[in-house]
Amino acid sequence: MIPITRDARPAIDRATGSRPRIGAQPIVLTAAALCLVLAGIAAIALWRAYTGISPESDRALVARALQARAAQASEQLVEKTKGLEQIQQESIDQLQVVQDQLATVRRLLAAQQADNKRLSEQVSGLTEAVDGLRQSFASTQSADPSPAPVTRNRSIRTRAYHTVRTVHRRAKHG
Repeated sequence: MIPITRDARPAIDRATGSRPRIGAQPIVLTAAALCLVLAGIAAIALWRAYTGISPESDRALVARALQARAAQASEQLVEKTKGLEQIQQESIDQLQVVQDQLATVRRLLAAQQADNKRLSEQVSGLTEAVDGLRQSFASTQSADPSPAPVTRNRSIRTRAYHTVRTVHRRAKHG
C-alpha cells in the first residue's frame, strides 16, 4: 500500500545531501524516441522516392495548371471582346444604312407632299375654271331664250374635257 503522505519527489540522499542521479532508463527512452522519429523520416523519404510524388512538384504542377487556365481564360476573353467589337461595328454600320434609308424616305415623302400640294392647287384651279364655265354657260342660257344647238354644247364640253386632260397630263409628267 502507498501511503497518502508520501512525497512524489525523489528523496534526498542524506550522506551526500543531494538528490539521487537519474538512471539510464530515461536515456534509453529518449534514444528510442529519436530512433522512431528518424525511422518515420526515412519512411517518408523512401515513400516519396518510390512513388515519385513530392508535395513541391505537386504544388508546381498545380501552379502551372492554374497559370495555363488563367491564360486560356484570358485568351477567351480577348476573343469574345473582339467578337463583341465586330458585332458592335456591324450594328453601327446597319444603323447608318437604316438612317440613310430613313433620310431618303423623308426626302421622297417631302417631294410627294409637294407634288400633292401642287396637284391640289391645279385641281382647285381647274375646279374654279369649270365653275366659271358653268356660270358663263348658265348666264348665256338665261340671256338667250332660244335653245342652243347641241353641237355647240358638245364643243364646249369637248374643249373643257380636253383642257382638263391636258392640265392633268402636265401635272402628272411634271
